[in-house]
Amino acid sequence: MTLTFTRKEMLPPQAPPVSQIGVVRWMRENLFSGPLNSILTIVSILVVWWIISHIGPWFTNAVWYAGSLAECRQILDGATGACFGVIRDRWSQLLYGFYPSNLFWRPNLAMVLMVVALAPILFSAVPRKLLWFSAVYPAIAFWLLWGGSFWVPVAVLAGFGAGYGAFRILAPLSSLLSMLAGVAAAVIWWVFLALPLAGVLQSVAPLALQQVASRDFGGFMLSIIIGVTGIALSLPLGIMLALGRKSDMPLIKVVCVGFIEFIRGVPLITLLFTASLLLNYFLPPGTNFDIILRVIIMVTLFAAAYMAEVIRGGLAALPRGQYEAADALGLDYWKAQRLIIMPQALKISIPGIVNTFIGLFKDTTLVVFIGLLDPIGLSNAIRADTNWNGIYWELFVFIGLCFFIFCFGMSRYSMYLERKLKTDHR
Repeated sequence: MTLTFTRKEMLPPQAPPVSQIGVVRWMRENLFSGPLNSILTIVSILVVWWIISHIGPWFTNAVWYAGSLAECRQILDGATGACFGVIRDRWSQLLYGFYPSNLFWRPNLAMVLMVVALAPILFSAVPRKLLWFSAVYPAIAFWLLWGGSFWVPVAVLAGFGAGYGAFRILAPLSSLLSMLAGVAAAVIWWVFLALPLAGVLQSVAPLALQQVASRDFGGFMLSIIIGVTGIALSLPLGIMLALGRKSDMPLIKVVCVGFIEFIRGVPLITLLFTASLLLNYFLPPGTNFDIILRVIIMVTLFAAAYMAEVIRGGLAALPRGQYEAADALGLDYWKAQRLIIMPQALKISIPGIVNTFIGLFKDTTLVVFIGLLDPIGLSNAIRADTNWNGIYWELFVFIGLCFFIFCFGMSRYSMYLERKLKTDHR
């Protein structure tokens, strides 16, 4: 007897089982994959439901239009609810501190220009020509925020040109000598020539904005100024410290190691008190050293010490073959670092770098202890008003939410950058 197993007609396609597609599959694999996971999922749902049922009415019954805490309570009439009227009433103060209201356009314009300046740095699709604007943006932002003569930031920028010119002139002789000459030329320019030149230019072509004192800065504007400036300056300084710590030159290595260990061994609040109270004792009499500038310097140095250790970890993670390959190509030290070593070390260090950035931005709230009114300091000032005396949670929830948005954005960008720079195919 002969049997055949060849099918003469095709079966019609069938839909996959419901348990193997969509939400059902995801729940089965992630929430109910076993008895223990199923119990934990049910308990978690009950906990979340309890939290929502108790906190939800506080948000759903929120009062947004009220001029005082007493008015909020009168509107609620004994019901549970948040009094977010304080946010609406003190919105501008939480954002700008005591910055003059008729000049709000200046920090707003500085913020818009900051986004334009950061775009070519953060995203490769943006034209590289905008990097020139990124380089001059700090001077523009300073002039917009503090005001005064337009020629002061121009004279400061000219100091970088003087340093670069000295570097280029001596570059054929010695790389170390040219670097030292460039730094010396820039410092001499800033100390002796910048302000006289700005005064001459101002007398020839008067161009100035109304000055705003640093004591009027506050709120999230102050946190963004300190945080963004500290982040932008601490990364290159941290790179130099990391390279100095791994240097074969004993003096440079000792200086970098001593600086890093000293800064990491001292709390940031101590450095801020030093910037606020003690630094003026070491300056010539009559010197006016802006308090925000002092805080930025200390915050930058503090973050740079931690950044150096993060980047040193990335350098240590590179296989020795990368250094040998750079030597085999005949590259000098700086070209090897710029083209081969540092790009790979920075890619490895992205999570640690962003973690340091996030910590730095959150640490800007410590300036409240030296008299600068960041959002936390302004919440204390707002609660001192008789209209809002006794309000707590609403202010802290709003401030915490704003900080979360900033920090979450940095975290998501770091994940995007890691995916973009991922070169392995695992």
